[in-house]
Amino acid sequence: MAKIAKIAVAAAVYAIDRPYDYLVPDELSGLQPGMRVAVPFGAGNRVSDGIVLSCGEDDAPSPKLKPILSRLDEQPMLGPELLQLALWMRERYFCTVYDAARVMLPAGLWFSLQDCWRLAPDIDREAAYDAAGNSAQAKHLVELLFANDGWAELRQIRLAFGTADPSPALNLLQSKGAIVHESSIARKIGDKTEEIARLSVPPEDALVAASSKRRRAPLQCSALETLCATGEVSVKELCYFTGASKATLRALEKAGLISLERREVFRRPEIARVPRAEEIRLNPCQQQAFDGLSRLCAHGKAAAALLYGVTGSGKTLVYIKLIRALIADGKSVIVLVPEIALTPQLMERFVSHFGEQVALLHSGLSAGERYDEWKRVRTGQARVVVGTRSAVFAPAQNLGAIIMDEEQEPSYKSEQNPRYHARDVAKYRCAKHDALLLLGSATPAVETMYHARGGQYHLFELPVRFNAQALPHVEIIDMKQELRQGNGSCISRRLRDELAATIERGEQAILFLNRRGANRMAVCGECGASPSCPRCSAHLTYHSANHRLMCHYCGHSQPLSAAVCSECGGILEFVGIGTQKAESELQALFPHTEILRMDTDTVTATNSHDAILERFSSKRIPILLGTQMIAKGLDFENVTLVGVLSADQSLYAEDYRAGERTFSLLTQVVGRSGRGSKQGRAIIQTCTPGNDVILSAAAQDYGSFYEQELRMRRLRRQPPFSEVLVISASGPEETAVLRGCTLLRDALNRALQQPPYSQWDFQLLGPAPAPVAKINNRYRYRLTMYTQNNREVRQLTAHLLRKAQTDKQNKNVTFFADFDPPD
Repeated sequence: MAKIAKIAVAAAVYAIDRPYDYLVPDELSGLQPGMRVAVPFGAGNRVSDGIVLSCGEDDAPSPKLKPILSRLDEQPMLGPELLQLALWMRERYFCTVYDAARVMLPAGLWFSLQDCWRLAPDIDREAAYDAAGNSAQAKHLVELLFANDGWAELRQIRLAFGTADPSPALNLLQSKGAIVHESSIARKIGDKTEEIARLSVPPEDALVAASSKRRRAPLQCSALETLCATGEVSVKELCYFTGASKATLRALEKAGLISLERREVFRRPEIARVPRAEEIRLNPCQQQAFDGLSRLCAHGKAAAALLYGVTGSGKTLVYIKLIRALIADGKSVIVLVPEIALTPQLMERFVSHFGEQVALLHSGLSAGERYDEWKRVRTGQARVVVGTRSAVFAPAQNLGAIIMDEEQEPSYKSEQNPRYHARDVAKYRCAKHDALLLLGSATPAVETMYHARGGQYHLFELPVRFNAQALPHVEIIDMKQELRQGNGSCISRRLRDELAATIERGEQAILFLNRRGANRMAVCGECGASPSCPRCSAHLTYHSANHRLMCHYCGHSQPLSAAVCSECGGILEFVGIGTQKAESELQALFPHTEILRMDTDTVTATNSHDAILERFSSKRIPILLGTQMIAKGLDFENVTLVGVLSADQSLYAEDYRAGERTFSLLTQVVGRSGRGSKQGRAIIQTCTPGNDVILSAAAQDYGSFYEQELRMRRLRRQPPFSEVLVISASGPEETAVLRGCTLLRDALNRALQQPPYSQWDFQLLGPAPAPVAKINNRYRYRLTMYTQNNREVRQLTAHLLRKAQTDKQNKNVTFFADFDPPD
């Protein structure tokens, strides 16, 4: 009876992805689902890692089955629930099982494949030189291998050869049997441990021993006295404070007075020490929402709810109260936020309530920190997980709820493979755990509110602010009128006056502009030409800080040596505005006022989100200027003024959600004002003051915006009345991409004419260029289909994707499909 394992192999692309059968050698009899293994794959038996999906037995296994080479984990990294989730994601998001499983693990657990070359067994130096013949490079390689204990990684060999190609030397020695090629798999991050010293005898006996060593071995005496006082301490600290060396401690260990052992320690992200929070007291609206949510949790069945509350209504307090109740019941909770910038403030609040039970998971952590936080969650040491999108996969024990704050945010949708939405994954996990999915927002997605009003979600509302303060008073400023009156600045006269008054009162202001850089682009005043990216179909943005034109898609940059058009020699004019230009204009208006700027150009490893926001709060910096990372979730009591410098930037994007996203951004950023005891004010600058979206946002009237948007989407057959499926093709040659996309459209049209698909209600558009048709020298075309997201649609799409990917006509063309993509 042979043991067989079904394995999802990393090297298997989507077109050939399936569980592959492998023989389990006797020495790996303890193999379990969820463990990772090294296996030979393909005709060349290339070594690849994979994850075990299941194990079974077979009386007559195929003689062609290959054996597993090695086991990479001592225990399963993914439990049965997450393995099932990986299979569900494969069917739902058109990805491989391995890709789905990989995204669930912290980067520190990923393996990297390393190519190694080793001298053949029993070969001596003379035989190796004979095999090298007259090749100087081959002899150089032999010397390198003998100097390196008979083996070297390909990376080391390339470094030793410099600009020369080592391949001929490698092929020559391999053909003569002098060297062999091996592949090894190494994990990126290991467990961190430290050596601990502790007494092996009672403290009284240790003190006696210390007294006897005081003169002839004073360092041993000091180490023993320290351990008598502390019980146990790390070897590093013991040596530092007593001056003892490792040899001193080993002598004490040999004498049987102390023991030395290695213990795992966790790399924790730095979190500010905060005092223990007082007991939360909810207002009547919050209490009513909490009671309703508690009843849903008590039912012991999966449920979904929307907590809809105006900005500043205290949704976070309801979250904390609910989490406290779930922890008391032995449950764990995952709390998702859309931006890393939101985690510092939220983390401080959660730590003040739950202490060491809180774990933080997001991409801003080091690989070691993220891995150790993941382990704390996996072992049950952390019961509350706070993080961004990928934290939805946290291996929380006995999951009681997943809370998605600002659930409407597009950052919850992954733009990389697998293209999952955190809300869909959260629904799946809550269904499996009979847990509560709680969606919170002041501006819910139209689809979410539609489901809530339709009864699919439970709806709880917080119609007033927690502190009973009125919502900010909002003014709309027509920037066309400002221009007519001679003000070409991005700061209107009204906003300038309000800023001056705010600064004089010692209060603070937040200014929002969702474009970084200095100017949107440079344009020739004579011929209208504008510098474009050589790798993308996009204009370059001017950055005044380094006087360079930069592409925000591929990262290309070039100096702006002279403001002269390369086409006709005309003078370049700078149009549009970014955060750098806005900062310089503010500095000219308020030369003695400190201004903080927060965008992707200013946020660095040394100047993090946390550092900028902490400085704004503690130093009472008068003005914070930033992009959308400052638009939501921040809570500063002294901020009484918010200014939106250009409300039109996102309103006319090529996306049916442009109006919804603009309304959400404006409402959220306006809500940063007046969250303390002082009345808040907001100024929205726009060139279209009569636009219905801007008027609804200024009135902070979600109801009227929702009804208007829903009517428009019903007419256009857009979500929630259908689903948008986009099939994209990309490649280095535009004609090949367009041809592949056209062939795919024709195949889809033919399939849709046949039963059972002919009964569907669908609309197929394209092929058409993507909104940015070329990025990093790859052309992008897409098909768009309005249909339903059901199993039949996904199966047909997956079948056509596999055919397109294996079609030889589509060489170098990549295809992928995505429901409801972010753009």
